[in-house]
Amino acid sequence: MGRRSPSTRLQAALAALAVAAATGVILTIPEASAAVAAGATGYASQNGGTTGGAGGQTVRATTGTQIHAALCGRASSSTPITIQVEGTINHANTAKVSGTSCNTAAGVIELKQISNVTLVGVGAGAVFDQVGIHIRESSNIIIQNVTVKNVKKSGSPTSNGGDAIGMESDVRNVWVDHSTLEASGGESEGFDGLFDMKDNTQYVTLSYSVLRNSGRGGLVGSSETELSNGFITYHHNLYENIDSRAPLLRGGTAHMYDNHYRQLNESGINSRAGAHAKVENNYFEDSKDVLGTFYTDAAGYWQVAGNVFDNVTWSPKGTDYNPAGPNPTSNATVSVPYAYTLDSASCVPDVVARTAGAGKGLLVSDGSCTPQSPSPTPTATASPTPTATVSPTPTPTATATTAPPSGTNLSIGAGSDGSSKADGTSYGNVRDGNLSTYWSPAGTTGSVSVKWGSPTTISSVRVREAAGAGTVTGWRLLNADTGAVLATGGAAGTATFPATALSKVTFEITGATGTPRVAEFETYA
Repeated sequence: MGRRSPSTRLQAALAALAVAAATGVILTIPEASAAVAAGATGYASQNGGTTGGAGGQTVRATTGTQIHAALCGRASSSTPITIQVEGTINHANTAKVSGTSCNTAAGVIELKQISNVTLVGVGAGAVFDQVGIHIRESSNIIIQNVTVKNVKKSGSPTSNGGDAIGMESDVRNVWVDHSTLEASGGESEGFDGLFDMKDNTQYVTLSYSVLRNSGRGGLVGSSETELSNGFITYHHNLYENIDSRAPLLRGGTAHMYDNHYRQLNESGINSRAGAHAKVENNYFEDSKDVLGTFYTDAAGYWQVAGNVFDNVTWSPKGTDYNPAGPNPTSNATVSVPYAYTLDSASCVPDVVARTAGAGKGLLVSDGSCTPQSPSPTPTATASPTPTATVSPTPTPTATATTAPPSGTNLSIGAGSDGSSKADGTSYGNVRDGNLSTYWSPAGTTGSVSVKWGSPTTISSVRVREAAGAGTVTGWRLLNADTGAVLATGGAAGTATFPATALSKVTFEITGATGTPRVAEFETYA
């Protein structure tokens, strides 16, 4: 099948877009006229869940400045709010607004250092025209039923580094749903990624969305050594006329199911640098090298099941190019901690065409290839018998104790990384057996991980603090391969749990008095 560049394929589609004019008024609405439908799915449902602005005030905005004003008008940066957007958001109507509950900038929708926000398109639709949505140091964000198009990193005007939606710097729990993200070309035309995550972004779901006409679909991790991102779910999305990065995964775990990939021109799902991708019941069509490790010799991993490969071509393997085909098989086992319902891959093109993207009435799949209106409050009995159901991995029961574990400290000689570190400290200090050295987060919260080159079985950990400005008052222990919570507690100490084989375990500090100092993060079998 012949290929056309992203810049030539979408000219007609861009010309067809029509949106309502901005009215320049913010209206306070007692109850949303177009409530956010259903609840977050996939990894966005984990880590405490993603609820956005539920329970807070609802306001209407028709300009980017009004979106910023709504954020800045809250009592605090975490006060829940739902912002209903109608009309075209562009550079001319997106200015910086100041306040104690926001941190905004002109020419970009800035969701920075905030939490508990829903941004939803209503009425005639919300189109962010050459204005990107930037999520930084934020959590519990929902973006639904919006179109973001032609965001540039070079040329004029520029916004958000060229990303339609970009997330970076300690971002947690984002759900992007029923949205359309599109460009009109690749990097040479001034565009970058449609859906990018980097610098410790975790627990994200992209569902029922359209990504099209771009050189780059999106990435998870900005370099081969930036591996703090992960726990991403992509389901019921359309990737169309994308050159590469559908997505690019550097480390972390991602789950792709029931997506329709059409005209991936150079490569598709690029799992590399130790990333683990669970790829099931997707429909790949008229594409090239849709899965593998590409442009690097840093291997990634995948588990495949139930996919359809329709007119997919595969390149020969090379030292830095490892396609999974022509007969893709699994090279790893990837588990996820949540329940989900699979549509048969054979019906994915039809069900995705009827549900994905902005302006589709928030229709969802019911597991039997039949689109339906979502239930605002889904229940266990609301869905028909699924085609296939995967049960969640139960959270093991953990026991906190003060007794030190016995045996060999498996952290000695392992690797380590984390979310942030205070000046003068190192991740490696938590696995050197030396109580006089330590790692500190850049603040009162953060995470540090111990990792191995192959799965290692552990059943207890011991976290030892050095005297300093603060102490840990709350923590979680995570299986970084799956996102499952192994244990939680208050003060640092020892925790035991059922023996678990994993490649990386994370100690996440959720509360502290001052800046804590972790001298040793010990792991034991």
